[in-house]
Amino acid sequence: MGCCGGDDDEAPPPPPPPVLSPPSELLEPLNSILHQSSPSAAAAAATTISPMNSNFSALLCKDTLRTILGKLPLTDLATSACVCRLWRSVASDGEMQIRAFMTPWKLGNVIGKPSSGVFWRDNSLSKFAISHRVSRADSIASLAVKYSVQVMNIKRLNNMMSDHGIYSRERLLIPVSKPEILVNSTCYIEVDTHAKREVAVLYLDGGPHGNLAPLSNSPTTERGKRRVIESLKRSMNVDDGTAQYYLAISNGDPRAALSRFSEDVTWERQVSFT
Repeated sequence: MGCCGGDDDEAPPPPPPPVLSPPSELLEPLNSILHQSSPSAAAAAATTISPMNSNFSALLCKDTLRTILGKLPLTDLATSACVCRLWRSVASDGEMQIRAFMTPWKLGNVIGKPSSGVFWRDNSLSKFAISHRVSRADSIASLAVKYSVQVMNIKRLNNMMSDHGIYSRERLLIPVSKPEILVNSTCYIEVDTHAKREVAVLYLDGGPHGNLAPLSNSPTTERGKRRVIESLKRSMNVDDGTAQYYLAISNGDPRAALSRFSEDVTWERQVSFT
């Protein structure tokens, strides 16, 4: 056809593919940091990170990324790892995550390696605990008053069913109620076998106790076993031999021993009524 556009005209070339860039919501934390450091609105606008200006190319440099991402809180740091492989490699760096974990509470140091890197993704106050070495004069109520926490919170953190459970342990974990106690402190990453959780433990007397293994709190010593027996005797209201029997058939697990004893008592009551 004619020059007005017929079948003989060549089709225009397809448009170039769009340049892929991180979603704006992923760049928002970085822009907010830059805006806070800029004294004027004009300077803030000039430093806005966008694929449409020259600042975006700087985000392909690892050193620049470390400087910027190092100022982000944990949640934004985790979000930035979703941008691309380069950002993920920087945001997933162990030192970067530990720094982000420590910064809000102004911790002095964190010692120990968690069982999983997921540990660093939550730095709420519930992630910390105070180690208290149990003495004969202690009770759950007295410890709650001493550390300004609720009795139920102590029992929940230590996975305790009753107040008597305190006497079968060498130490208890106490929830942190005052964040200022963490400032410039050293925390130890530990798995407490009684509490059945991994926490950052703070020792107010300087460091882990000599006869307490950092990753265990099981009653392996004779003193610890004796405490378990005494606790079971009080809980079951039985003699020493009966408590030892139920502990033996439960492979040394006090919780399982109490459960077996309760089952036997229930069965005896049912039989007595038949």
